Amino acid sequence: MKLSVVIPVHNEKKTLDELISRVEAVNLEKEIIIVDDASTDGTRQLLKKYEEREKFKVIYQQKNAGKGSALRVGFDKAEGEIIVVQDADLEYDPTDYPELLKPILDGRADVVYGSRFLGGPHRVFFFWHYVGNKILTTLCNMCTNLCLTDMETGYKVFRRTVLDAFTLKSNRFGFEPEFTCKVALNKFRIYEVPISYSGRDYEDGKKIGWKDGVAALWFIFRFRFFS
Repeated sequence: MKLSVVIPVHNEKKTLDELISRVEAVNLEKEIIIVDDASTDGTRQLLKKYEEREKFKVIYQQKNAGKGSALRVGFDKAEGEIIVVQDADLEYDPTDYPELLKPILDGRADVVYGSRFLGGPHRVFFFWHYVGNKILTTLCNMCTNLCLTDMETGYKVFRRTVLDAFTLKSNRFGFEPEFTCKVALNKFRIYEVPISYSGRDYEDGKKIGWKDGVAALWFIFRFRFFS
């Protein structure tokens, strides 16, 4: 099956070339869709060299609208039977693709989450980030009757047809709880697999913050009960 790798990008000039190199190195049939969310650090200029390359699609948003907005644009352009969400900051390793894809290719799953808490190698987490993730994941599990270990993971892989069952609305990091609630409500088969993880500091450009965590609480209730 053809894989569509959707990469939302905002001010990732330092890491983007290396990330793309790692994605290209994975020996799978794929297309790479990069959606720049109005970067201001030179990322847009860097992306020019990828515009004419085979199996690449480069899209520029004129206003910064957030990760969820960029992903929706990328999903609309995806032609592969399977879609993987790939952050551009080098926290997630594309060499994990084969394990992420396996439950779908084996016919066991429609959606796969790459969990940072199932035993894969990872940089030691900040304590309060870990606590916040656990609170959000637990609350989401209570609302959806799932038993995920990492709802907020950046690695979500799914059949293209999953997107036909619902409409995504979130613009920022609300994508994570919204997507989870909607795949649960539509009773898609969900698997988790362990992944490696190399988290970065805010000094290195990490973007998600406590305000996004508070917003996620609202999004869980909104998309579970009000869609």
